Amino acid sequence: MGNLFCCVQVDQSTVAIKEQFGKYQDVLEPGCHCVPWFLGSQLAGHLSLRVQQLDVRCETKTKDNVFVNVVASIQYRALADKANDAFYKLSNTKGQIQAYVFDVIRASVPKLNLDNVFEQKNDIAKAVEEELEKAMSAYGYEIVQTLIVDIVPDEHVKRAMNEINAAARLRVAANEKAEAEKILQIKRAEGEAESKYLAGLGIARQRQAIVDGLRDSVLGFSVNVPGTSAKDVMDMVLVTQYFDTMKEIGASSKSSAVFIPHGPGAVRDVAQQIRDGLLQASVEH
Repeated sequence: MGNLFCCVQVDQSTVAIKEQFGKYQDVLEPGCHCVPWFLGSQLAGHLSLRVQQLDVRCETKTKDNVFVNVVASIQYRALADKANDAFYKLSNTKGQIQAYVFDVIRASVPKLNLDNVFEQKNDIAKAVEEELEKAMSAYGYEIVQTLIVDIVPDEHVKRAMNEINAAARLRVAANEKAEAEKILQIKRAEGEAESKYLAGLGIARQRQAIVDGLRDSVLGFSVNVPGTSAKDVMDMVLVTQYFDTMKEIGASSKSSAVFIPHGPGAVRDVAQQIRDGLLQASVEH
């Protein structure tokens, strides 16, 4: 019905290309327009001014010979003031953009190692955007945004990278564990040394107290019992200690067989050895 009255409607965010006898005449903006078909006027087509997105997957090789798939997302739109160029100069806009993306990515990525590709993906996106902006502006298109949305290495390379990362983390964990065990061993050794030192002090003080006690006992016994010498008292004390020791050894539940010489002569030898040890300890202190 619109064609009968020579009226056409152009939707919002769209422009229409008007021709007369096959020759470009005008760009029709959104709204209602009169296109007198009987005078040779007609619409050659419509052109959307909306932002469009094209995802391009490009396979290339890095400097360290790793094949990767780089996925670039290109957001672009036709310019209203250059609608005739956008409509007439390009027959395959997406194919043209894809060709430029391939060219820039395959020129940039081979200069970088795989790790650097991940680190410098923004630089790659900027290089792609600059090249597209320079090329597509001549065709009436504006590049709104260019993003490198994914970098996918070969599956075997990904697995190897994960294994390297896992090995590095295990190595760090092992070093930390070894360091912790080292600290524990040092602290344990320091504690044992301190314990042995304190035990030695205790034993030394114990022996000194025994010597002092025996000396006081001998002196007191000699004074209270006339006619006894210090040697007689010491022999009696040592024999008493000897029998107490034998009694404790026999009464202990954890004692094992102990073979020692026994008899009056043995008692005398034991007394002499204990006396010599105590007198030596007394001289040292």
